[in-house]
Amino acid sequence: MSAQLYLASRSPRRAQFLRQLGLRFETLPADVPEQPAPGQLPADYALATALAKARAAAAGATLALPVLGADTDVSIDGEILGKPRDRDDALAMLARLSGRTHEVCSAVVVIAGTRVESALTVTRVSFGAIDPAQALAYWASGEPADKAGAYAIQGHAARWVKRIEGSYSGVVGLPLYETCELLQRFGVDCTGAPA
Repeated sequence: MSAQLYLASRSPRRAQFLRQLGLRFETLPADVPEQPAPGQLPADYALATALAKARAAAAGATLALPVLGADTDVSIDGEILGKPRDRDDALAMLARLSGRTHEVCSAVVVIAGTRVESALTVTRVSFGAIDPAQALAYWASGEPADKAGAYAIQGHAARWVKRIEGSYSGVVGLPLYETCELLQRFGVDCTGAPA
């Protein structure tokens, strides 16, 4: 069967979520700089990055299908924590998140021709204490190396999550409810059986 949309992402988690929804899609990865502007708010950064990804992928699309771009960022005290540069950066991020509540902004943008629509979730995640030895072992697992905020809620870091207020799937990387709502406005049926 033919694809219903393009996914502007290399993320295996986003692809898995779309398959979970029963959607047929082609992947068109979009490499865009992921660097917030000075003073840029986390929500604005997530939306701008998702839009940039969708636009970059749409420029390379060969079929007239909607293009979905997404971005997820972790912030604490208003500061965006990107993907860690190295072990020390990851350990510093985990130390900041330890015993505190942070926010995860997950933006979704769909483009079809000149039409552009977006959705955003902001989820509050509260962590318990993270022992430095646990953080070091977590880094050694390899899991946090390419994750915003140096953790994956769906992985080993789940043990530190005391409370979550908002979209779990948004923290993983794609808010499913909002994504379905958005795609349905573009005529993409989200009611199919999981692939």
